[in-house]
Amino acid sequence: MTTDGTLLARARDRQRTHPLAFDAGLALLVLVAMVISSFTDPHGPDGPTFGTRAPTTEGIVLMLLGAGALVFRRRRPIPVLIVTGGFAFVELVGDERPAPVAMSVVVALYTVASHTDRPTTWRLGLATMGLLTAAAMFFGPTPWYAQENLGVFAWTGMAAAAGDAVRSRRAFVDAIRERAERAERTREEEARRRVAEERLRIARDLHDVVAHHIALVNVQAGVAAHVMDKRPDQAKEALGHVRAASRSALDELRATVGLLRQSGDPEAPTEPVAGLAVLDDLLATFRNAGLPVELARTDAGTALPAAVDLAAYRIIQEALTNVRKHAGAEARAEVSVVRVGRTVEITVLDDGPPLPPPAAHADRGGHGLLGMRERVTALGGSLTAAPRYGGGFRVQAILPVNADSGEEA
Repeated sequence: MTTDGTLLARARDRQRTHPLAFDAGLALLVLVAMVISSFTDPHGPDGPTFGTRAPTTEGIVLMLLGAGALVFRRRRPIPVLIVTGGFAFVELVGDERPAPVAMSVVVALYTVASHTDRPTTWRLGLATMGLLTAAAMFFGPTPWYAQENLGVFAWTGMAAAAGDAVRSRRAFVDAIRERAERAERTREEEARRRVAEERLRIARDLHDVVAHHIALVNVQAGVAAHVMDKRPDQAKEALGHVRAASRSALDELRATVGLLRQSGDPEAPTEPVAGLAVLDDLLATFRNAGLPVELARTDAGTALPAAVDLAAYRIIQEALTNVRKHAGAEARAEVSVVRVGRTVEITVLDDGPPLPPPAAHADRGGHGLLGMRERVTALGGSLTAAPRYGGGFRVQAILPVNADSGEEA
């Protein structure tokens, strides 16, 4: 910033900090200008002259009162305009050589225009211009068409226009500042919303990974403990499945937690780590855990958006985990992935025993169905999870695969 800009900024700060002192100084300047102008005679023998005339006592008193009223122009702009306008009208009507008391009216009218609304400025401005101009034309020492009389009209009109322009600019700047502050608040709210959504998504992934693999480890560990003495080979095979499930859980946890790293870390993954491309490996882990699973797919060769692909994988994973935990040891499961137009339908069925009434099993402390429903809702799809007639359970998710929903998700 230049030196002039610095001085201007300091002057503005002092004006805002001490408005009454600034107005007092302005009133003093207006008084000095009125007094100097009162010694000027624009109609001298050889043209305008200075010092050939002097103001009357009444003129000096009215100039002092008009300038003094300007000290309160910010606090009471309209009363100050009325008072100064009255002083100017009295001077124009009652003095043969009126003093320039109208200078105080110009400042007062500017203040009214810059601190009130436009309709008020129009009404008071036209009234002031008309009243003072008529007084100068009909009661002044010069003919009604003299330039001095038209000067009163011009100066008061320019004061109203300048004040209105300042008020409009101030309102425009305030609107821009408010819009910027509102945009900043909106940006912060959007950032907080995105952080909350990301935390929820990571929590769902952690739940799916932990619930799935811990359930498999629990089953295989139980098998190993049961056959350890009589069938060592089968126990060894079960422990191998425990090791594989543990390694897979660690890998997925490492990839999921890696999303929480710094954005500049090159090791942080940026793409989903699971999808329907590795669905066969997922079903193999359940088959190794003793759950017969059949698969039917009609989506071969079609690419899904990353979010939809991951959601479909997690829904199948969570549904089969629930089958393994709640449907009993003899249950069988069927998984189907069907592409229908712009949607993909994921269905998981099991033939477990009939479930008790909903009140008996609605609250088991888990979040599997809730997490699946949140995933589907975030993508704009629908989820149905209900017992089947005659026994078992059915989970069906319909996910949109159009580009828009995938991008937004």
